[in-house]
Parts: sequence; C-alpha cells; structure tokens
Amino acid sequence: MEVACVFTAAELEGAASPLRFDGNITSAGRISIQSFCAPQCEFSDKEWDMLSFIGSLKSLVMSSNAVAVITFPPSLVSPAVLKRWQHLADTLLSVRAVPDEDRELAKLLTGYQDMLGLLNVHKVARINTQVPIILEATTYSIKLHKRRSLGLECLNQAPVDASSGNSYGTSGSCSVSTKTGALDFLLTW
Repeated sequence: MEVACVFTAAELEGAASPLRFDGNITSAGRISIQSFCAPQCEFSDKEWDMLSFIGSLKSLVMSSNAVAVITFPPSLVSPAVLKRWQHLADTLLSVRAVPDEDRELAKLLTGYQDMLGLLNVHKVARINTQVPIILEATTYSIKLHKRRSLGLECLNQAPVDASSGNSYGTSGSCSVSTKTGALDFLLTW
C-alpha cells in the first residue's frame, strides 16, 4: 500500500487560504506530517522534491495563521539533504528512547527508572526577535506521570565526585546541567 506524502501546491494553497492572517486571530491551523520520507511514501526516494515541498509548506505557513510539525527518521535521508532540512526548520527537536538497562546512564542520571526518553532542543525559532533566546537547558527527560500524561523535565544529573569521577546516583541533591561537559547528551543527526 502506497501513501502519497507530498501534496500539490494547489492543495496546500486551498487548505491554507481560510487561515490567512488579517489582523484578527479567529482561527489557527495545525498541520502535522508524521514519518515524512518513510519508505511507504510514494516520493520517499525523491529527496529534492521533498525539500521543495518543505520550502513551499514553510512559505504557506509563514503567510497564514498556521503551524506545521513534521517528523521523520533521520536515518532515511542523505546527510546533505538532512542539513538543508535543518536549515529550513524554525524549531528543531530530536527524540531518543532511553535503553532499559544502561548501567552507565543510570549512574549519571537521577530518576532514570522513570524516564521514557530524551528530548533535545537543537534550534529555537527566532522570528521577529531582537534578542537571542538562551535556554536554561537543551536536554529534557520525558517521563510518564500517573500512566496518563507525558511530562518534560530538565535533565537532572547526579553530582560527580571530582577526585574519583564517581557519580552518586542516590544523592538527594541534583544539579541541572546548562553547559556542555562530559556528562551532557548531545543528540545530533
């Protein structure tokens, strides 16, 4: 079964026309494309066509009262096209699952047993801003709260003994890491 992942410009224009910004915010549109460039898509092997589609979608979203979210597996795209997609994005996030039995990670992070994954912020939108946005943290842990909702928390790392390099995972106090160091997790694609 093939799924068409790319829309024509006329279809995009028709979908975005009721959402044009006229000074009054009466409605907002949300566009979500999941697993863009997956092998099931008809155009998964046409990277430049997908790049053109993302550029067209971005221009339509910028001129309308809408937002678009696109998810994709980075392993299916060539590095050159992946860099272009990253430059086109206003906000860039990556998600990584946490392995169940990673002993080294369990020593470094407090609350490791409750974590489902890690969310890393690579790029934040800077449209119409004069001052750059400085985030408190760029890595967040994804946790399940009461089996109903997901929550994001700043990544808390266990304090490290400077003399031995040992991490105290059972310590009551935690520090929030905001600078790049040996314990930070940098998720790059």
